[in-house]
Amino acid sequence: MDYNGLREGTTIYLPVNQAGALLFVGDGHAVEGDGELTGDALETSMDVEFTVNLLQGQRTGGPRAENDEYIMAMGIAGSLPDALRQATTELARCIERDYHLTANESAMVLGTSIRYDIAEIVDPQVNIVAKLSKSVLAQLRD
Repeated sequence: MDYNGLREGTTIYLPVNQAGALLFVGDGHAVEGDGELTGDALETSMDVEFTVNLLQGQRTGGPRAENDEYIMAMGIAGSLPDALRQATTELARCIERDYHLTANESAMVLGTSIRYDIAEIVDPQVNIVAKLSKSVLAQLRD
């Protein structure tokens, strides 16, 4: 999940499909361009502090994240179209559930406001991030 948008202050939601699952925090990147084009970033050691909470009863089809500005869904697949489809579908399901939107309503919101980042294209698995600004979401609560 090498993505330069995962930085301090970001909350990450990971699906847990196995009792007793383990968490691995991988290599640290001081700097990484979009897509991790060469298979490397400026790798570095890191001191991290994080908290893990198990949110029982909440499901996610794939990794999601949020920061002060965006909610995000990651599509990780063997092809760019599949990763794009996964990220878009997961973001749509998220706003449908959390903002009580119909599929048609979420399509309108995403069709006018979605943004995509190419997180990783170098590995056999491609990672696309679909994101939606929280300022757009704030208008849905009015």
